[in-house]
Amino acid sequence: MPVMRARRVPAVQSLPARGRGFTMMELLVAVSIAAVLFAIGVPMFRDAALGSRLSAAANNLLASVQLARSEAIKRNVNVTLCASSDGTSCAGAGGWEQGWITIIDPADPSTVVQYQQGLPAGYQMTQSGGTTDLVFQPIGIGASAAVITVCRLDPIGSQERVLSLRAAGTANVTATTTGVCPD
Repeated sequence: MPVMRARRVPAVQSLPARGRGFTMMELLVAVSIAAVLFAIGVPMFRDAALGSRLSAAANNLLASVQLARSEAIKRNVNVTLCASSDGTSCAGAGGWEQGWITIIDPADPSTVVQYQQGLPAGYQMTQSGGTTDLVFQPIGIGASAAVITVCRLDPIGSQERVLSLRAAGTANVTATTTGVCPD
């Protein structure tokens, strides 16, 4: 019977202490690269987050404009979109940033169709010419044209969103880079 011999495997040599980790120079280079990437990435992320918040606010107002117009056509009555801080009546003062409602009869709080809460602190919605109610007639036309700017009072970036409502009742939102809130 043949005899099997065990093969001898050479022992693994241990690496010297210097080969087991990073040198101080390698660590400094890695930390420097991470710091540069972080310095570039954070402002871009903040601009993207600001743009997202501004778009959300402007699109919420656009959706309310479209709802008011469609409710006016559907119910065959005037429907009002107005600034409101309490969600039950049109505000006598203040801007759109306090919130807004879509209402059938401004004198009757039970006819509120939709209530949109106000914007977070630091954001502003300014209607050119002052805050006025937007009234849609039963044929879907707006009583007057309006331009509403959504911006941040202390801008992180230079962005804003502008909602343009035409007298025909159509509306759209555009992004601009002026970044200065109008008074």
